[in-house]
Amino acid sequence: MAKRFFELLDDMGSQGRWLLGDPTDSQGKEVDDPWQFADGRPVAIAERLRIPIYHPGSPLDFTRADVGGAPVVHQRVSNIFTELAPDDVQSIPVDIDGLFEPYCILVATRLIRCIDDNASTEVRYWTPEDGRPDRLGEYRAVYDMRIDPTKVGDAKVFRTWGWTGTIIVSEDIKEALERAGVTGAKFQEVTGPSAISPEERERNHKLMALADQADAARSVFWRTLGKLDEEVIIPIVVGGNWPARRQMWRVIHREHGRTLLVTHGLSDFFVVDGVEPEPSVGFGLELALETNEPQAHIEKSWLLLLLERVGDEIAEHESVREKVKTGFLSMEVSGQGMPEPLLTKEGRVGVLLGMESSTLPGRFTTPAGEVRLVTVKVLMPAELAYLLEHGTRGRDELVRCFAQDGQEHVSRAWRRSVV
Repeated sequence: MAKRFFELLDDMGSQGRWLLGDPTDSQGKEVDDPWQFADGRPVAIAERLRIPIYHPGSPLDFTRADVGGAPVVHQRVSNIFTELAPDDVQSIPVDIDGLFEPYCILVATRLIRCIDDNASTEVRYWTPEDGRPDRLGEYRAVYDMRIDPTKVGDAKVFRTWGWTGTIIVSEDIKEALERAGVTGAKFQEVTGPSAISPEERERNHKLMALADQADAARSVFWRTLGKLDEEVIIPIVVGGNWPARRQMWRVIHREHGRTLLVTHGLSDFFVVDGVEPEPSVGFGLELALETNEPQAHIEKSWLLLLLERVGDEIAEHESVREKVKTGFLSMEVSGQGMPEPLLTKEGRVGVLLGMESSTLPGRFTTPAGEVRLVTVKVLMPAELAYLLEHGTRGRDELVRCFAQDGQEHVSRAWRRSVV
């Protein structure tokens, strides 16, 4: 009987779950290379590490850390791995902030070249045109992965060469974890025939081609605004109300130490079940939030959190989108996790959308059509109160003051109100 293998996934659908940050040293400094735990090789650690809780919630037995994706497991889960696959794993004890329960980082120490390109729905490789010579020959994307079990040998836990973000486990380990009732884990088979029909496969090819076209067109424009950061990893959120059901963001470094965060998908083509996909600009807009405050970890910043919340409002409400596409709009979003100076008495944060900028174009063109670039300006509580009290006249006065003060659309958490 052919061996069966499964990808071990973090079940992000767990209700009320916690989210964990990347490993830190005893001083709270993140380890230099959080990706080392996903390289498929043993790791040398000189001191005991800590894992911060990025978002409070119910503790889980299995969780992937924030950026590096290190698997953080309860000791009883680690024991299952070390008992069934002692030659395939390394267990590194860690402390989790506020918990006394024993946890470990679980390192899969074997890297195996076994992805079956022909059986997988789609694979793509890094090419010279992608501008990443360090990644040439590796996988850029793998959809509906299938592996060739004849190339695995006696391994029961391993990562896949060229696509190391995945953890593969054998069927007996999967069954042991399920019998133990391990929380936070789910499994997807990577052996056997694909569950996707030929018709679904063809439709997926069309969707991926459209996605590539949209990504490329936007990226060409982003590079006219500054240096597009290819190193920062902001995980894609799949689902929601964005046109192609994928929520993405990009980071652009600009002159004078400014950082520009943009949505990358509000102008995607529409994906509708049962309808043939066609090129379009989706909602016809993208959001831009710029700051001149230093940002050590933009992917964990309040700026990204704010842009996500504004983007969600745009995606969920057609009336909001239509106003944003033609002019100004102010709104309030949740202030949870935001800097204290930005919070109103109700714990909200106000923003002004659609300010013109002398350094950012208001529109850009793609092969599928024209897209409006909408600036997002965070307001101090006094500015929001002034706008709400004085309406259009107050908004115009705020815009005038921002321009006179040299701030324009740029957002800061630590500044004086202009009113």
